[in-house]
Amino acid sequence: MANKENDYLNVNKKLWNLKVDSHMRSDFYDVNNFLKGKSSLNTIELDLLGDLTGKSILHLQCHFGQDTISLGRMGAKVTGVDLSNEAIEQATLLAGKTKTDAKFICCDIYDLPNHLDEKFDIVFTSYGTIGWLPDLNKWAKIISKFLKTGGSFIFVEFHPVIWMFDDDLEKIKYRYFNSGPIIETEIGTYADKSAKIEAEYITWNHSMSEVINSLISNDLEINSLNEYDYSPYDCFNKTIENSPNKFQIEHLENKIPMVYSITATKKDPNE
Repeated sequence: MANKENDYLNVNKKLWNLKVDSHMRSDFYDVNNFLKGKSSLNTIELDLLGDLTGKSILHLQCHFGQDTISLGRMGAKVTGVDLSNEAIEQATLLAGKTKTDAKFICCDIYDLPNHLDEKFDIVFTSYGTIGWLPDLNKWAKIISKFLKTGGSFIFVEFHPVIWMFDDDLEKIKYRYFNSGPIIETEIGTYADKSAKIEAEYITWNHSMSEVINSLISNDLEINSLNEYDYSPYDCFNKTIENSPNKFQIEHLENKIPMVYSITATKKDPNE
């Protein structure tokens, strides 16, 4: 297991490269309507982001760039970062097609200081990102490094309670707290369960306290923490859409949190 854990970047990069073509063609990502002007952003993050006119934004773990480009369409100057070279290639093509002020960098986010030297008004990341990272202190350090003093970190993520369940969300299978790498094989993908994809991947569970304390320890002052009893994406099994774009696990109803959001401000480390 140790060797696989050490190679997690290559293992996960291979999986995400395999996903790109299927995701680009999926109804889930709806690229055709996106190209016609539809935003890929959800109400949760839009309410937190506010007016982006003239803002500079760093978007971490951007996949093939739909949210990055949606931020650019709102008037921001945005830079997206992702591990997958296939995703970044498609993101760059989409930015060109949509004539959006967005640039993209292909690297592991921990390695970003070797690829970028700039400070941003906002750092943004959302939905299914931190589970791919082993060390949240290093993650928070990256966020802090690239934020201007007084700048905002805006984060929306699936709730750690969700990741405790098995695939059918019927029983508790995993520990809530980070107990090291979880090595499994994915068949298909959340965007297309019938996709001809089968590949190993490595993830980590991160508790709410681990997330929050990593931010606090890196000069980020928490401004808000909100929890939601739905997902804006139909990416889990056994879901029901109780209202437009609000999906819950049918047999769990509204009893568990499915998503949470955090906003934080970069403090002056000298104060």
